[in-house]
Amino acid sequence: MEPTSREVRATYDRIAAHFASTREYAWPEVESFLDGREADTALDLGCGNGRHAEVLASNARRVVGADASAGLLAEAQVRARERAFEVELVQCDAARLPLADESVDLAVYVATLHHLPTREARLGSLDELARVLGREGVALVSAWSTAHDRFDREEGFDTTVDWTLPGGETVPRFYHIYSPEEFREDVTESALVPVDVSVSSGNCYAEVRGRKQ
Repeated sequence: MEPTSREVRATYDRIAAHFASTREYAWPEVESFLDGREADTALDLGCGNGRHAEVLASNARRVVGADASAGLLAEAQVRARERAFEVELVQCDAARLPLADESVDLAVYVATLHHLPTREARLGSLDELARVLGREGVALVSAWSTAHDRFDREEGFDTTVDWTLPGGETVPRFYHIYSPEEFREDVTESALVPVDVSVSSGNCYAEVRGRKQ
């Protein structure tokens, strides 16, 4: 049975400190996407411990980090303080962002979409990203893919992947593993405008722009 959004949030609150300790560096694909881009307001949607918000802080005057997990936001606050970068942290659902229409110029939404438990929620979050993204804004969206070596499947599917805490306790985490074709379909069906859709390191990526005219 699919977990509720509350259950997914509780999972990450439970593992937040250990999870954050393993997420030190920004993804190369994110760094490449952000290279040379500047913005007034940037958004890290599903910001986790703030590792990509830190990179965005070099590209934008204002950075908003949004995540459903209070535990991960607390870790992001610690990272921002220790590394001296500015980020406004907000706890919210990915499909209900407390941001005005077309208020974001640059965004990253990585390694989060696949944790939303239903297709309706995933499409809703993509539509919400489109709503807040300005007409000239651009974003990078990623999700785990069947193209990863650990999966021997061609169709998208739901699964759980255990997180092992120090001491050996395992905590199951929900994932929807996208096939590349399914990922492209969801991005295209959403209000976003796909610019480029690709696969890298076992993840699907889409560079997108704001709402369709």
